[in-house]
Amino acid sequence: MKITSKFFLFVAMTLLATNAFSQTASSFPNRSIRIVVPFAPGGSSDFLARLVAQRMTVDWGQTVIVENKPGAGAVLGADQVAKSPADGYTLLLGAAHHSIAQNVYKNVPYDFDRSFAPISVIAMIPNMVVINANIPAKTIQEFIALAKAQPGKMNYGSAGSGTAHHLIGEMFNLQAQVDIAHIPYKGSAPAISDLVSGQVQLMFDTVTAGLPQVTAGKTRALAVTTAKRSSALPDVPTLNETVLPGFDVGTWFGLLAPAGTPSDVVNKLSAKVAQIVNIPEVRAQLLSTGAEPIGNSPAEMSAQIKKELAGFAALLKQIKLKVE
Repeated sequence: MKITSKFFLFVAMTLLATNAFSQTASSFPNRSIRIVVPFAPGGSSDFLARLVAQRMTVDWGQTVIVENKPGAGAVLGADQVAKSPADGYTLLLGAAHHSIAQNVYKNVPYDFDRSFAPISVIAMIPNMVVINANIPAKTIQEFIALAKAQPGKMNYGSAGSGTAHHLIGEMFNLQAQVDIAHIPYKGSAPAISDLVSGQVQLMFDTVTAGLPQVTAGKTRALAVTTAKRSSALPDVPTLNETVLPGFDVGTWFGLLAPAGTPSDVVNKLSAKVAQIVNIPEVRAQLLSTGAEPIGNSPAEMSAQIKKELAGFAALLKQIKLKVE
């Protein structure tokens, strides 16, 4: 076989690229990292981002900055990250909401499945079926019986049209074969306030947001929407184990990088997230807020997103929902 100078040049370039790739991963990070949170400060996403950022800063000796960039239903911040350099220094605090937004909002400027490299889910926060304390139902079975006895007369509140709370409610309506009207609010807090006062009878809220009212006896948790029970509410059954087998919807929060970020960098970030959420005091801190620590692999997070995108697309087509 005749070996030409072009062959030697190709081999040399390949070795140089491989060496540069390895150096990129081994030296990462050598400057500050920015985590973009596409939601307002003070919520679960902000708390989780700052928790991870603080630990990364200490462990790596590089400042990890959290930047809140809310707007356009969490699309604005996500779009900024999608268009950032694929080097691991600009990350997105993504959430289940982005899987919904891809299908529910018109003209999303990126493809959530293709524009990002999943890193790791930090935590999953179960949602719960919670009712006004004055409703005479002690179990989810009793509540469904009440709802079927008065179709269209009960309401459920949500944090807004197209949110996870809204879509879980529609899934519940379809699978439980009930007709409970949707009342959208501008955020979870005003919806919870009206649930406590009895203006709405039901919510599908996160355990984190709704736990204080349940603990105070102002509302009653009947079930959680994830396949497994919540560590914060171990005595509350799941929909899956009671009336709706297979029902499994939670609110996840995790890190993603722009598509094209070197896999070694992604894996290094993923390993760090897994390490952080398994620190005993961090696990305890997460569980105390109702968040279940995850710390999965990029492949596992990617598979979860693909499954979720397909599931929400099918649901939205069925209920014919689009949000401007």
